[in-house]
Amino acid sequence: MSTTSWVSALLVVIIIGLGAWWYTAQAPTAAPEINNDAGMPDDGVAPSTTPAVIKVIHFEDGFGPATVTVAKGSTVTWDNQSGGSMWVASAMHPAHAAYSGTTLAQHCNDAADVSFDQCKNGDTYSFTFDKAGTWAYHNHSNASQFGKVIVVE
Repeated sequence: MSTTSWVSALLVVIIIGLGAWWYTAQAPTAAPEINNDAGMPDDGVAPSTTPAVIKVIHFEDGFGPATVTVAKGSTVTWDNQSGGSMWVASAMHPAHAAYSGTTLAQHCNDAADVSFDQCKNGDTYSFTFDKAGTWAYHNHSNASQFGKVIVVE
């Protein structure tokens, strides 16, 4: 093999190596881990049917984790780290009636706080789920952001 062939082959290997390095350096990084208060795994799935406190973070582009599974009696706390507005509310927008069966106008005036509705913008919101089922929710301030709480017996 001639010197020119060796140089050409070496250049091809170097170019491929640099291309592979550049491609992996541009790869997106993983989403930040969610630190759940009760030692819950990052996917939000409850390891048992014991009530716990679960944390959901509101990021600029939505909730994380978007779906959590909790035991009946567990409390979910939403923490706004988006820099924008957060108003956690039960589905469907704009009525917020899926969890309590009452409308926003009815339950936000109810001092008993049995509705799954923050009822105003805020930095944190906590709600204890006493009903088993799958409860969809959204950010009333930006209805394109939504999530789900699955409550098991």
